[in-house]
Amino acid sequence: MQLRCLIAFLIFSWCCEAQYSFSGYTNPDEWQKTVYLSIVEDYRKMSGVYSEQIIAKTSADETGYFEFKGDMLSAENRIYRIHVDKCTETQQDVNHFNGHCSDSEELLFIAKNTDTLKLPFSFGNQVFCRVESNNPKANAFLKIDSLKNDMRFAYGEVRSEANRKLNNKKWFTTLQDYGTALNEPVAELAIYAYLSDRSSDLHSYYVEDLQNNCYYDNLKERLETAYPNAPYTAQYRNELAADRYMLSSAEEDRSTSFNVYLYAALSASFLLNLFLLYRIWKNKQSKSEDLKSKLSKQEQVVLEHLLQDKTNKDIAEALFLSVSTIKTHTNNIYKKLEVQSRDEAKSLFIK
Repeated sequence: MQLRCLIAFLIFSWCCEAQYSFSGYTNPDEWQKTVYLSIVEDYRKMSGVYSEQIIAKTSADETGYFEFKGDMLSAENRIYRIHVDKCTETQQDVNHFNGHCSDSEELLFIAKNTDTLKLPFSFGNQVFCRVESNNPKANAFLKIDSLKNDMRFAYGEVRSEANRKLNNKKWFTTLQDYGTALNEPVAELAIYAYLSDRSSDLHSYYVEDLQNNCYYDNLKERLETAYPNAPYTAQYRNELAADRYMLSSAEEDRSTSFNVYLYAALSASFLLNLFLLYRIWKNKQSKSEDLKSKLSKQEQVVLEHLLQDKTNKDIAEALFLSVSTIKTHTNNIYKKLEVQSRDEAKSLFIK
């Protein structure tokens, strides 16, 4: 009986402790009292204010202290966001349009249902600058933000196109390596989302990198191993397949375009050659007509027979003339065409 009571007590105690607690401070003189807790299940919507992601809200007291507490979160690590803003309830629909709010402060962190998270004020009474948690992965996003700040500083040292290109190449690899070193694929997705963003200067590097770097398949394996049922894993898997399909389609389009260009070039070449042959033939016909115009009608008739390799006798019989008359016409044709023989005459009309 005592053993049963002890077991029941331990189970009860564990259930009471199996809850999260996210607390911190805001500056009541700067921010509205309402504090929001959101779950981020779409890593393309990590930054911003999205009403559909909000799972709880609370009010800070007069000192700015707030706390979220309960046991409804996932037992696995997920991405959460706490944010405050300067918007009243009536202003939110306008100021939070498309998830963008310039008058807000947010913190992304990784947590699960049993985690505690404390957000004490940092220097200058700033909010959300430090994270104290029993989950070592909680502050991964703060580390990524710190690295991005280093990146922005590097870009700002020399503002030139050459410097920007060099930094793009360097920081693309640096961010990838840093994400792998975090040993937390969910946090790594924040870097992937940044590098693969189509509006980013780094997107062209991502497109090239995707074709020959096994990093992306390795990230997929890490996600599928650590978070097989998480929405991030399915989203990443689908996006990766879609991007690779687009790349293969683009390659096919380029190949098709090349073939179309090649066929067009060959067709154009064929038509050009056909046109040139026609011009040559036309010039030859014109030249032949000019030469024939020097001859009388009777001589032109004799010439046609000569071009057919008929003998003087055959021509005489065909035209009902004497052989001597055909010889006279033939001599006249030679003189007018300025040739010495039948072969030379034929060369002027037959090629």
